[in-house]
Amino acid sequence: MPSPVLKAGSRPPWVGLAAAVWVQIAAGNAYNFPLYSPLLKSVLGYNQMQLTILGVANDIGENVALLPGIACNKFPPWAVLLVGCVLCFFGYGVLWLAVSETVANMPYVLLFITILIAMNSNAWFGTAVLVTNMRNFPLSRGTVAGILKGYIGISAAVYTVVYSLVFKESALKLLLFLALGLPVLCLALMYFIRPCTPASGEESSERGHFLFTQAVSVVLAIYLLLITIVYEMISLSQAVSYILIAIVVILLLSPLAIPIKMTLFPVRARIDSSDQLAPPEGDATQTDPLLTSSSSDTNIGSLFEADDSDVETLLAIGEGAVKKKTRPKRGEDFEFQEAFIKADFWLLWFVYFLGVGSGVTVLNNLSQIGVALGSGDTAILLSLFSFCNFVGRLGSGVVSEHFVKKNTLPRTFWMTCAHILMIVSFLLYASDFSGTLYVATTLLGICYGVHYSMMVPTVSELFGLKNFGINYGFMLIGNPIGAVLFSVLLAGNLYDAEAAIQGTSTCVGADCFRITFLVLAGVCGLGTILGIILTVRVRPVYQMLYAGGSFRLPSSAIH
Repeated sequence: MPSPVLKAGSRPPWVGLAAAVWVQIAAGNAYNFPLYSPLLKSVLGYNQMQLTILGVANDIGENVALLPGIACNKFPPWAVLLVGCVLCFFGYGVLWLAVSETVANMPYVLLFITILIAMNSNAWFGTAVLVTNMRNFPLSRGTVAGILKGYIGISAAVYTVVYSLVFKESALKLLLFLALGLPVLCLALMYFIRPCTPASGEESSERGHFLFTQAVSVVLAIYLLLITIVYEMISLSQAVSYILIAIVVILLLSPLAIPIKMTLFPVRARIDSSDQLAPPEGDATQTDPLLTSSSSDTNIGSLFEADDSDVETLLAIGEGAVKKKTRPKRGEDFEFQEAFIKADFWLLWFVYFLGVGSGVTVLNNLSQIGVALGSGDTAILLSLFSFCNFVGRLGSGVVSEHFVKKNTLPRTFWMTCAHILMIVSFLLYASDFSGTLYVATTLLGICYGVHYSMMVPTVSELFGLKNFGINYGFMLIGNPIGAVLFSVLLAGNLYDAEAAIQGTSTCVGADCFRITFLVLAGVCGLGTILGIILTVRVRPVYQMLYAGGSFRLPSSAIH
C-alpha cells in the first residue's frame, strides 16, 4: 500500500478535530434505538423478546469494528467514512421503509440484519476519526481520546433534544433524518478528516486549545441536560425550540474557533536545531511517520536488556551464527497477530470487557431498574447516566494525561479505580436504601465512561499506532459479548423469573435485580484484580514512554 500524503501545517489537525466532533455525533446514532424501538413494537407487532433481540443486534453492529480497523491501514479516512455513509443510508433507509409500511410484511430476520448494518455505520464513522486524530496528535492521546469519546457520550443527549424539539417525538421523522441527514453530514466533512504532519514536540498553545475544546464540550453537556429537564417541565413554543437547537449547533461549531484563530493570528514558529520542516503537501514520496516501524528509540532497549543467561546467544548473534529476531516490544508497533498472543493484550481486553459488560447491563435495563426501585421518572435517570458517562469519558482523559506525564502512572490504574467504584455502585443498587438509586447511577455512569476513554490510548501506547485501528476494534468486541452474557442471559432471565413469581410482566421491588447486582459486583471484583496485575506489568513501559514528562516519540517517528 502506498503511504498516504500528509497534510502539512499546524491548522489542518485542528480543522480535522473540529470536523471529527460532528462525525462523532453521527457515530452515536445507536443511542437512538430506545427512541424508535416502541414504534417497531407497535407497527410491526413484535413482542418484548423480539425487541430485546433487536437490541442485541444494535449492540453487536455498533461494536464490530475489526473491518474498519483493517480499512484504516489500507485506505484513506474519507474512504472509510464513505463506507459508513453507505451503511447508514441503506440500514436506516430500510428501517424507515419497514416502519412507514412502505414495504409491508418485512421478514424479522431481514430487519435484524438491517439493524446490524445501520449500527455498524457507527464503527466506520468512529474508527476513521479516532485513528486519524490519534495519529495527528500522538503526544496527547489521552486528551484526544477523552474529547472524541466524550462527544459520542453527548450524542445521546443531542439526538434526544432534536427528537423532542424538532421532530416533536416522531420516531418516523427521526429514522428519515438518520437515513438522509447523517450520510450528507459525513459526506460534507470527509475531506477535512485527513492525516496531518504531527508536531515533533509539544507546542505551547496546544494545551490552551485542548482546554477550550474540553470546556466547550462541558458547556454543551450541561446545556443539553438543562434543555431535557426544562422540556419535561414546561411546554416550549416552536420558535423557542428552534432557538435552543441553534445554540446547540453553535456550541458544536465552537472547536472551529481554534483554526480560525490560528489563521487570523498566526504565531511565528520558533525553529531550533531539533526541529524539522514539514514536507510539502504534494510530495507523494512522503511517508507517514506513525505508520512506520518505531523500534529505534534507545530508551526502549534499556528496558529489555538481556540477562546473563543470554550471553552465549548474544555472542552467537554477533558472530552471525544466529539470526536475531526483531519482535516488537511493548511501546512499539505490533502487528495484530503479534499483539494477539501477548498477555497484556488479553489482560487489557478482560479488564475492559468486565467493566463495559457490567455497565451496559445497567444501561440496557435502566428503565426497568428505575421502575423496580421506585423511580417515578426514568427519563431523568437516563439523562443522569448519559451526562455522567460523558463526564467519565472527558474527565478521565484530562486526569490520566496529567498523571501519566507527571508521575508516569499507567492509564490502567484509572480503569482499576473505576472497577472499585462500580463495586460500590452495584452494592448500593442491591441495598435499595433510600436515595441510593441516583447516587449509584451517577457513579456507574462515570465509571462506564472511564473504561471507554482509557482503553483507547492504552491500546495505542502498548501496541503502537501502526495497527491501532484493528487492535482497538478487537477490544470493542467486549461490549456486545458483555451485553449478551450479563444483560440478556443473566439480568433478563432473573428479571423474568422474579416477575413470574409476582404474577405480572412488570417486576417491582429490589429482588428484581438484587442477584444480578451482586453477581456484577463480583465481576468487577475480578476486574479489579486483573487491573492491578496489568498496571504493575505495564508500569515500566510508561516510565520509558513518559520519562521526560511528555510522550517520547521514537526517533524513527520524527521528521
